[in-house]
Amino acid sequence: MGLENLARLRKQDIIFSILKQHAKSGEDIFGDGVLEILQDGFGFLRSGDSSYLAGPDDIYVSPSQIRRFNLRTGDTISGKIRPPKEGERYFALLKVNEVNYDKPENARNKILFENLTPLHANSRLRMERGNGSTEDLTARVLDLAAPIGRGQRGLIVAPPKAGKTMLLQNIAQSIAYNHPDCVLMVLLIDERPEEVTEMQRLVKGEVIASTFDEPASRHVQVAEMVIEKAKRLVEHKKDVIILLDSITRLARAYNTVVPASGKVLTGGVDANALHRPKRFFGAARNVEEGGSLTIIATALVDTGSKMDEVIYEEFKGTGNMELHLARKNRREARVPSYRLQPFRYA
Repeated sequence: MGLENLARLRKQDIIFSILKQHAKSGEDIFGDGVLEILQDGFGFLRSGDSSYLAGPDDIYVSPSQIRRFNLRTGDTISGKIRPPKEGERYFALLKVNEVNYDKPENARNKILFENLTPLHANSRLRMERGNGSTEDLTARVLDLAAPIGRGQRGLIVAPPKAGKTMLLQNIAQSIAYNHPDCVLMVLLIDERPEEVTEMQRLVKGEVIASTFDEPASRHVQVAEMVIEKAKRLVEHKKDVIILLDSITRLARAYNTVVPASGKVLTGGVDANALHRPKRFFGAARNVEEGGSLTIIATALVDTGSKMDEVIYEEFKGTGNMELHLARKNRREARVPSYRLQPFRYA
């Protein structure tokens, strides 16, 4: 295609160059992405391959198109695009073909997520795959001790090195195998890059990540994009499952970016910092009109940080399922290890 110095370009720049070459040859170009509307009224389609990070391959969406199709942040849009004109930097959306995998005209009649009727989880998600593997034992224990349903708001409480990442991988693999009709998203916040790669290779679903070398504002942006996308899909009666690792690090990121209120809790947590992560976690629900949003999040304890303890105490009791991992069997290589005890309803 006549492209040079590809080895020195970022992936997003290579995609941009390839699209421009196709446009020069007169071919029709189609693109898709998740819409992020900015304060000025226009928006961009972000790519899930780059975890919704802004880049040169983003697609511009005009304010008139946003108003015409009643689009909101988080809508998954596909359509015909055109190359940038002189003085422009981005490809632009010409025609909308699909909104959230549905016809654009159907998107206008959807009920807003905030107006949907929340219910208790009443449809079970089966974890056991029945293949007899060692990993399937974890899924079997989950089915027996802590069953998960569509619309569950679950918290996995774990000390360091207790196997919470392995548990999330097992849950993700079980959902992809037993429930291919569900939309699975794994959100990794403040994680190590090698763990992100491992999760992407093991999980048959969308893995969105923000690594520890990125600023707190990036952690917040990617989390907001994921929850908004999930809400838009639930409005279209989809069953969406988000596996979050971890809600503790997400709350830390919000604590960094939120404007100071002057009221500081124990551990250095701002009084207003936990409102938005609670709104993220509280979005999980089963919906009477159809669809559900399930969120299974990990919470860190016994880290030696007072802030982590305060964050856990704030989220304790907000979910409708809680699973505690223990560290005492780690020497015997039993990871993950559960702490089972009688449960009493309040």
